[in-house]
Amino acid sequence: MEQAPRAEAMAVRWIESTRPVWTWLGREWRRLATLLAIVVIGGAVLHAMLGPNGIVVYRQKRAEMQALQSEVNRLQKDNARYVERIKQLKSDPAAIEKEAREQLHYTRKGEVVFVSPAPAPKPPVGRAKNGK
Repeated sequence: MEQAPRAEAMAVRWIESTRPVWTWLGREWRRLATLLAIVVIGGAVLHAMLGPNGIVVYRQKRAEMQALQSEVNRLQKDNARYVERIKQLKSDPAAIEKEAREQLHYTRKGEVVFVSPAPAPKPPVGRAKNGK
């Protein structure tokens, strides 16, 4: 109880010393709130544009997805072509004969197959290195 007047006096001094700050805040709160809103909105926009899930990353991922989708389409077409070729080789005698002639060099009686040798490797192009 003896220290109550002293604590009360200290509180009054603190209130009086901070009164100009509170008065200024009371007058300028709209400007401060507007400034704070601009900063928050600006930060949110920057985060939406450049953040880990932002528009820039979204566009990169979308381009990557389109490239992968076109590759998938190409591979599916190749796969369908291969499936059709397999069906031909299982059932079409003309396709089987063609493959046997091309890959295994089979012939019919009286035919002669000429096989050219593999081309010689080209010499390397560039400067010759000396032993130094």
